[in-house]
Formats: sequence, structure tokens, C-alpha cells
Amino acid sequence: MSRRHFCGRTEQVTTTLLQRIASGDQTAVASCIDSYSGLVWSLARRFLANEADAEETVQEIFLELWEKADRYDASVAAEVTFVSMIARRRLIDRRRKLANEPVAEPLDETEHSLSEETQDLLETNSELERVVDVIRTFKPEQQEVINMSSWLGMSHGAIAEQTGIPLGTVKSYVARGLSTIREVLGEQRLAGKAPS
Repeated sequence: MSRRHFCGRTEQVTTTLLQRIASGDQTAVASCIDSYSGLVWSLARRFLANEADAEETVQEIFLELWEKADRYDASVAAEVTFVSMIARRRLIDRRRKLANEPVAEPLDETEHSLSEETQDLLETNSELERVVDVIRTFKPEQQEVINMSSWLGMSHGAIAEQTGIPLGTVKSYVARGLSTIREVLGEQRLAGKAPS
């Protein structure tokens, strides 16, 4: 937390863990692990069947977070969103490498959050920003559900229990929201490839 002074008044400016890591603050590394190890491990257990593979990939995820900490832009997305995106990309890469071996799938295939197809589209911060922009067009209740499902990896049932939103409505919000995101990203990607 830093302070800025404007015309006699002080404004507090919050510095995120990744911003602190990018600036060389070694104490932020341990804090980042404490804050996000539960989320990363939860995602790893859902994506990978083998504990050794999961453990190795979790280490790779945190190493990638340190290396890319300077790319995090708080104006584009929440820090937890950035961490989740890095984790999911790395886990999807590992699953593809293990494609010829038995791989545990999530318990309910209908509860996939962002599909691998959509994850492939999210290759740059600009594309992540587009996703955030699309989500912002949803009504607040749907935004909350989409964020809990896509970025935090929560099941539909857990979201319904935590928010009090009926399970059927949660499933509908997720299905419609992710469909809209995929359509927008696909259209923008195609537009970007169109000859000028």
C-alpha cells in the first residue's frame, strides 16, 4: 500500500502482490503462494489425475507467475483472474502432453467453465480485456456467477449455495454467458484475420 498526495489530501494506492513481485519485493512471493496456492491446487486437481503431475504443474504455474508478474495490469482484470488464466493455460498444456495417458476429467462435464477452445483464444492481455469487457455487459448477478465459475473454478452447486441463486438459473447464466464470450472472441479473431 502506497500513498499519493493531491492538494493537501492523501490517497491510498493499493499495490497488488504481482506488482510487488515485479518490483522485486521478495516478501510478496511467499504472500502470493499463501494467497493463491489453494486456488491453483484446486484447479490442478480438477485437470490432472496424477498427483505428481499436478504438483509439478503447480510449481510451473507459480514460476510462470513470477516471470510474467510485470505483465499484470490491474486496470484490465483482477489479480485472481490473471492467476487463474495462467494456471488454466498451463494445466491445459499439461493435459495435452498427457493426452495418450488416462486423464481425470471434471466430475460433471456440463460444469466446464471456459472451454479449451475459448482458452486457446485468450492468448494476450488484449483478449483477456475483451473477455472482461463482455462480462461487464452482463447484469451484476450473472457477472458474479460467471466470475465464480470461470475464474474461481467453482461448481454450479457451490455457486448456488453461496449466492442463493437457484441452481437452474446458475446453469443458465453460465451457459449463456460462456456462449456469448466464445461468439464475441471468435468474431473478433475472424475480423482480425480478414484481409484489408
